[in-house]
Amino acid sequence: MVADVETFEAQRQRLTRLAYRMLGSVAEAEDAVQDAWLRWTRTDEEVRDPAGWLVRVTSRLCIDRLRSAKVQREAYRGPWLPEPLIEELSVDPLERAEDVSVAFLLALERLSPLERAVFLLHDVFDEDYASVAETLGRNEAAVRQLAARARTHVKDSKPRFTVSQEDAAKLAAAFMAAAAQGDMKALSAVLAEDAVLISDGGGKRAAALRPMSGREDIIRLLEGIAWRAGGSPLWPVSFRAVRINGYPGVIMEREDGPMTVAFQPGEDGKLAAIYLVRNPDKLGRLPAP
Repeated sequence: MVADVETFEAQRQRLTRLAYRMLGSVAEAEDAVQDAWLRWTRTDEEVRDPAGWLVRVTSRLCIDRLRSAKVQREAYRGPWLPEPLIEELSVDPLERAEDVSVAFLLALERLSPLERAVFLLHDVFDEDYASVAETLGRNEAAVRQLAARARTHVKDSKPRFTVSQEDAAKLAAAFMAAAAQGDMKALSAVLAEDAVLISDGGGKRAAALRPMSGREDIIRLLEGIAWRAGGSPLWPVSFRAVRINGYPGVIMEREDGPMTVAFQPGEDGKLAAIYLVRNPDKLGRLPAP
């Protein structure tokens, strides 16, 4: 059993990375990997390729979870965002930013569970088509078709990070400074003309019920928030800078609880997107201050 534990632990990080991309939730990813561990300890078959066996089991568990959660996702109140993947700025990132970016994960949401699994296993985790076909119980020709369809949907959604981390952080800091002062002109200056703002409250905390599309739409929303606040800062002046899904971001405390804000830089030196997560179900694992 010691050898079994060591074999599984050697694959745990890879399995968790796969499951997070499949499910968009750190907690659900860890649950899926734990279920894979239970199956690993109970199997009585001879496993010649432990890594392949574990990827196969984890992928199928994630597909089952996605299918069972379909009704819940369709009934979700307001826009859905993935659970924030938070890292400290002081540590090297564990993931390539483009592979866990919110834009990329939202593109994966538009795929069927099988398309998502095929795309991730082949295009992100470098499994060959034969292995993917075995994992999903499909023939190789069908897997290739699924991959081509998935690739078409996500090809323009996986951002290329041409902006340096330093410049991206400066954009985020400029936005936060302008928000603290309620300076709409300064806020407008850091937003791309076609910027989007997506806020996820899950029906449990106040959030916009649709994505804000375009600079003017975003500024109108922020002006409304400022008006309701009666001249108070849009957001608390005190916040903690972190890395969220590869983007510069912040964790802040509000009267009704914590929230995270991730800033996606665009190629024009302005912010292309802002992602706010306010749903408390997705914020239970925030790192301690």
